Amino acid sequence: MTVLQIENVSKSFGPLESVRSVSLRLGEGDRVALLGHNGAGKTTLMRMILGLTPVTSGQISVLGSAPGSRPARRAIGFLPESVAFHGALTGREQLHHFARLKSVKTSAADELLERVGLTHAMNRKIRTYSKGMRQRVGLAQALLGTPKLALLDEPTSGLDPISRHEFYDIVDDLAKAGTAVLLSSHALTELETRTDRIAIMSKGELLANDSLANLRRRARLPIRVDVTATPDTADRIADQLGGKRTNGCSVSLDCQQEDKLALLEQITGLGELVKDIDVTPASLEQLYRHYSVRTPEDK
Repeated sequence: MTVLQIENVSKSFGPLESVRSVSLRLGEGDRVALLGHNGAGKTTLMRMILGLTPVTSGQISVLGSAPGSRPARRAIGFLPESVAFHGALTGREQLHHFARLKSVKTSAADELLERVGLTHAMNRKIRTYSKGMRQRVGLAQALLGTPKLALLDEPTSGLDPISRHEFYDIVDDLAKAGTAVLLSSHALTELETRTDRIAIMSKGELLANDSLANLRRRARLPIRVDVTATPDTADRIADQLGGKRTNGCSVSLDCQQEDKLALLEQITGLGELVKDIDVTPASLEQLYRHYSVRTPEDK
């Protein structure tokens, strides 16, 4: 089932075109990372999905309903980049308030506070919370009512490494339950294994929208192969493979995807001269830079 459909959507603010002819589809259980520099149009796109900003041209539908309509609002859970809550309320009181607004049982709010790791602090005033704890409250309110579409704008901001891992476990659970997740983040490394597709925006345009594996194939960025040898054999291996000796006992080589297996076969043929092999494909950060920089021929 299509949860979110964006078709040739543009948004202009006077002479400034903030979003230009963007098309994007999310189905049930899709986890899509929306990447882009500040000002790329990500937040404007999310605001149009929420119905907070009108579309200049094109069409957006959430489960077949118009953005901002009652069915669309009920289907969406939203976590903004900067969460703000009433400091005089406790975490539990604040989430109970959101639960009543969404016509959700308050017992579900308590369960979500436990799920995001705030049971120990739910009866404390929010003004005593750290930034990471307030972010957890924001995540809990976005999950109220089991949304069909979760819009998460910089959701791991302020979270420590363990909390980030727990957050992506929650995202995985949402996707398994059928929720479509559109996640905007600058923390590229953590997205590589926790999303199904990468959508890259720059200057209002959608420049890439595919799986990480397909983006790598299209970009044709080199794969790095590091061969660990011994001090006595590193130069010999470098000469035979045409690589560069690094860090005393290592030899580094670059190759394309279609040449990888042949190179690995050549390396394993060296037998005991080789102690270890590491293969590193292009990172998401490298792919982001590749797709974000457009030459005049690409425009």
